[in-house]
Amino acid sequence: MAPLIQVTDLGKTYQVGDIAIPALSGVTLAVDTGEFVSIMGSSGSGKSTFMNIIGCLDVPTEGSYFLDGISIQTLSRDELARIRNQKIGFVFQGFNLLARTSALENVELPLVYSAVPARDRKELAVEALKAVGLEGREDHHPNQLSGGQQQRVAIARALVNRPAILLADEPTGNLDTRTSMEIMQLLTGLNAEQKITIVLVTHESDIAAFTRRKIVFKDGQVLEDRLLVPQEKER
Repeated sequence: MAPLIQVTDLGKTYQVGDIAIPALSGVTLAVDTGEFVSIMGSSGSGKSTFMNIIGCLDVPTEGSYFLDGISIQTLSRDELARIRNQKIGFVFQGFNLLARTSALENVELPLVYSAVPARDRKELAVEALKAVGLEGREDHHPNQLSGGQQQRVAIARALVNRPAILLADEPTGNLDTRTSMEIMQLLTGLNAEQKITIVLVTHESDIAAFTRRKIVFKDGQVLEDRLLVPQEKER
């Protein structure tokens, strides 16, 4: 079976006036379906550029990227948007929920863009909220939820379209230690039970310890890529 993510000799250079600034250079790696991977590296290491490319928010200047067998760099802007909606779920540090919208309506939003009928949207959104432990909170607005609960809504929203991959960018960055552990337990459970592929950016070693593989970037290249034995964390 082909990898879910395959990048080969991936490079990205930004042009600022007459100056070319390389962000990635010669990155080759693969992520298989069902993996739980952490991406680490200092500021300017290239990890954010890499995540933007695999999230179809940017395109490489050289090399190739295949997502679920699709050659990404050949797609138009509209096709990239369609891929993002259908195959990628995003979870961000700041939750990015609509403040005046209920948890249920926030989770339904990607389904609206996919033209899913209203009746089916509600059913799928309720199911997604139940999967992240928020059954009974469907009508709550973000200001009625704790930070951890808001991130659970964001995770439900990312999963409601049943994407091929979940990209989580510092998902615990705005949370206290205990809540961070709870969110990582949730992601670990989703990966183990539903075989959801997760790629997670973090600066924190104790967060990366939940994953099964760690990739470290430095100066636009992969410095380290190794398997981990996830640590058992108390709930």
